[in-house]
Amino acid sequence: MDVVASMVADRPVVIFSGTTCCMSHTIKTLIGGFGANPTVYELDDIPNGQQVEKALQQMGCNPSVPAVFIGQQLIGGANQVMTLQLRNQLAPLLKRAGAIWI
Repeated sequence: MDVVASMVADRPVVIFSGTTCCMSHTIKTLIGGFGANPTVYELDDIPNGQQVEKALQQMGCNPSVPAVFIGQQLIGGANQVMTLQLRNQLAPLLKRAGAIWI
């Protein structure tokens, strides 16, 4: 889990993704649509991807991607992010994290 903590440190939005995962693409598009520029880690493209995926699963991410951190806090996967969006809570969360300004 330390590896995940170091990857999300000092970044307003981090998305752990899979290059062929359609839900990861959807979440990246949604968050980018607010004007945020998330740090994206494609787990199937990085050398320690399997280690990171196991750490995400230990943190409760099931499935492991997409896994979204906003303000260094684990938000969860696609369902949790979409729920925040439907409740109009995603934009304020991004703003508080410093990912967007308006």
